[in-house]
Formats: sequence, C-alpha cells, structure tokens
Amino acid sequence: MTLVQRLLVAPAAFALLAPLAVVNSSVASPAELNINGVSDYAASADQVTSVTQFSDVYPTDWAYQALANLVEQYGCVAGYPNGTFRGNRAMTRYEAAALLNACLDRITEVTDELRRLLKEFETELAILKGRVDGLEARVGELEATQFSTTTKLKGKADWVFGAAKANGRGSDAFEAANGGTSFSYNLALNLETSFTGKDLLYTRLRAGNMNNVYTGLFSQEYGFDSGNTVKVNRMWYSFPVGENFTVVGGPMVRMDDMLPVWPSAYPSAMTYDFFTYAGAPGVYNLALGAGAGVYWKSDDFSISTSYLSTNGNLSDPNTGGLGTDGADFSATTQIAYAPENWGIAAGYTKASGNGEKLYIGNANPQAAIASGLGSQTNSAGLSAWWTPEDSGWIPSISTGVGTTWFDGSDTDGYSASWYVGLEWDDVFLEGNSFGMAVGQPTFVASVDGDAVEDGAGYAWEFFYKFQVTDNISVTPAITYLSKPFPSQDSNGMNAMSGLIKTQFKF
Repeated sequence: MTLVQRLLVAPAAFALLAPLAVVNSSVASPAELNINGVSDYAASADQVTSVTQFSDVYPTDWAYQALANLVEQYGCVAGYPNGTFRGNRAMTRYEAAALLNACLDRITEVTDELRRLLKEFETELAILKGRVDGLEARVGELEATQFSTTTKLKGKADWVFGAAKANGRGSDAFEAANGGTSFSYNLALNLETSFTGKDLLYTRLRAGNMNNVYTGLFSQEYGFDSGNTVKVNRMWYSFPVGENFTVVGGPMVRMDDMLPVWPSAYPSAMTYDFFTYAGAPGVYNLALGAGAGVYWKSDDFSISTSYLSTNGNLSDPNTGGLGTDGADFSATTQIAYAPENWGIAAGYTKASGNGEKLYIGNANPQAAIASGLGSQTNSAGLSAWWTPEDSGWIPSISTGVGTTWFDGSDTDGYSASWYVGLEWDDVFLEGNSFGMAVGQPTFVASVDGDAVEDGAGYAWEFFYKFQVTDNISVTPAITYLSKPFPSQDSNGMNAMSGLIKTQFKF
C-alpha cells in the first residue's frame, strides 16, 4: 500500500475499528451475521453521492463533517440502500471490510490515473526537475557571494548632454560665462538596509561633475558636482512606533525624507530645478543636514513634523549645531490627504540660515537676496495632484502655490511662486511618457506693503521619455525661461536650452 493510501485509509480504519476493541459485546460473531444485510451495505456504492441523502444524519451530529468527507470527497460509501446510515448501530467486521474495500477501490482509481499522468508527462517532468536543480544551484551561488543578507543596492547613473542659448539685452554678458555645450554625469548608489523588515537604514553614495548647464535659476534638478569623488550624500534611519507612527532621523537627512507624502505626481528628476518643489520652494526646500522627524499616518490621512540643521555637524553654537543661535535650521509641518490616485497637502516651514533661507537654485536673484533680509522666514504652500486610472488622452495633473514672508531690520515683504505640471503615460509606445510644466519661480511680490510690478518671468519645459529597456531610458527635453531677471522688461534676456539625458538604473 502506498503512502497516500495509508494516509487516506488510516483515519477511516481507526475511526471504524477502534470501537470494536472497546465495545466487544456489541461485535457480532460470524454465526450472528446477517449476510444479506452486509451485501446490501456493500452494494450501496452507486446509491449514495452526498451525505444529505442519509435520512437519519443531521448537520448537528458530531460526526457530520467526517461522514461528508468520506462520501463526497473520498467517494467511500457508508450507508444502506434504504437511505439510512444508522450511526448509533455497532459495526460488524464484515461491514468494516466492505467500507474499507470501497475506499481502497477509489484510491486505486486515483493511483492508476496518477500513474498514467506521470507516464504521459514523463519528459516534461524531467525537464522541470532539471530546471529546479539548476535554480537551486544558482540560489546557492548567490547566497554564497552576496555582500549582505539585509542590504539591497539600488543605483542610477545620469548622462547629460546639453547646451543653452540666451537672447536679448544682456545675453552677451551672460553667455560669456555660461551656456556652453557640456557632457557630464551624476551617479547615485543607494544602500537600503533593514534589520526587522519594517525599519530602514538608508545610505546614499554620490558622485558627479555636473555644472548644471546653467547656474542659479537655470540649475538642473539632478545636477551634482563632487569633483568626481564619491561622497556620502544621505544617511538616515526610520522605524515604526506602534501601528501609525514612524520616526525618521540621522546625521545626513533631507527634508523630504521625513515626509510621508510628496505632494506631486510630476516627475521629480526631469530638468529645471524649480519644478521639483511642488510649487512651494519655501516650504519644500529640500534642505539637507542633521535632524529628525516623526509622522502619523492612518489610511489616507497623514500629519508630519520635522527639524534639521544644515550645519548641525558643528559643535560651535555660534556657527552651527542643533537648536542653537548659529543653527541654519529648517522646521517643516505638513498635513496631507492622499487616496490612491489624488491628493492635497498643506505645508508650513520656518527657516533661518545666515542669508540663505531659500535654495537659490529655484529663486530669481531678487528673491534670493530678499530671503536673507531677516533672521527667519516663514513659508506656506498648498499643493494638489491627480492621476488617471488608465493611460490615455487625459494626463496626470500636479499644481501648487507657495509664499514666503521675510522681515528684515529695514525691509519686509513676501515672495511667491506657482506651477502646473502635466504628464501623459504610454505616449506612442507603452512605457514612454510625455510631459510639460509651466510656472513662475520664486519672485518678490511685495516690499513694505507695496506690490512689485516687475514680478518675474515664466519657466517652461517639455520632455519625452523613451523607455528603451526596463533599466535604460533616454529623455530629450527643451526648456525656456522668459524674463529671468525682473529688473529687465519684455525686451530683456530670455534663454532656451536643449538636452538629452540618458539614465541607467541597476
């Protein structure tokens, strides 16, 4: 008897024969047997196909499920032709033999079918066995050579070939020091380590030689210049506290690392740096330094708060530290509601930093200077986004607006910014995407209660992303800045740039 037969027969045998050893007085001797009754019992194989056919068996009976399995799952007959089971009647050995024989007949049928299938698919099974053996060998090799059982390495390399051209009044002086054709790279190696499956130790090693095509307002988001040396660009640790709270912090943590929700669906690593900040650069300033934050998230709703100092590694309280007079700090609070394909977020940031409260890469020169007039700045922003459930003519939409108040000893006022970003998925070919964005980088809107009429120009960008493979993409892009310097009128300088970015992910 095979192992399968033993497993199937054993429960029935023990259940049916065990009472014979306990209640000897109820076991009939051969002389007392009703041979015709036993024959009728054994012959009922074609009559019972469901336990509900037994007139004297009810769902409340303690052995109801066992009988159902015997009759319906295993095909064993356990009743009499008159439609009764007689569960309280003692079983004779002949009746037990008849029941076991019916079960064995069924098992034999299954076994014969399995033998036939094994014979029919013998070649395919041999191939599968060979593949499994090969996979086991490869898994063994990987386990023997992996550098860590807890760490994953994720990397990307950006190659950017680009050039820019300025036109109008003042373009000659500008192009004398900017705008040449360049070919540069950015490399980021991300090490993600988890010790419990819920925590994360994040380390980023970064190198690059990008001069950002242009500088200042013309910066590219992914631009990084380390002089071709590898630097530790990020190092932080996050872990859950209870079901809804998460703590994030470290000696090299960026403001957005401590947010549960990034308030935009527009790609964050395309071209102009300005479009990275969800329309509110004063709030989402992407400051990098030493600090910590905590956020609470339940379903689609979240609240977060964080603090960091960009010079928090210094021990001199006059020039750095955490919570000191010399700390260049950024403290951010965000409230967000983000269901599956849309969301809205409001943020507030208080910042201080020796004349550079705003990241200059997203502000025009006047706004950058104004941000340093006071000892502190206060910024507020409101951002929203929506993505369609299916790719088509309707794009994802991201928008945001922000303002920053500055208060100096002689001058006070506020600056403003806004943007709208659109992206279409699967354009022309599946996996490719097309996008565009427009907005006004941070500009001074009011000084000492008076509106600033010069305002600022507009920033535009258009890109088409070719997804060559799962790991390689090529993105041509065109960007345009109108009136980047508010002191100039409509006849002033404007600038256009073109670039091709190739990204490798591994």
